Amino acid sequence: MGRRILNDALRTMVNAERRGKATANLQPISSVMVSFLGIMKYRGYIKNFEVFDPHRVGKITVELQGRIKDCKALTYRQDLKAKDIEKYRRGMLPTQQWGYVVLTTPNGVLDHEEAMKQNVGGQVLGYFH
Repeated sequence: MGRRILNDALRTMVNAERRGKATANLQPISSVMVSFLGIMKYRGYIKNFEVFDPHRVGKITVELQGRIKDCKALTYRQDLKAKDIEKYRRGMLPTQQWGYVVLTTPNGVLDHEEAMKQNVGGQVLGYFH
């Protein structure tokens, strides 16, 4: 159920980007979604996001920047070892210059570069480019 919520939110952001909107409203929310958006903000794909009422159903308002081409969450479980992350990234992303695969690891939610630096594997949540 949680991955579907994440996928719906990411597709909402992509659709808002394609229509040229400045913001996107995401509802319902989850803590994993907040972590995913934190990585997107750190990597410069979104300007900012604000969480409203996180203890109930909640809502997130995302300020878009116009850099998101595609963004998806995997609805199935995909486990990766640390040594297999680069091979998986090359298969999933269209080019080697940009884009990130997001994983949930024992060290938290990380993008593929941080996971390789820390030498940890985990489950793939999704990707963006």
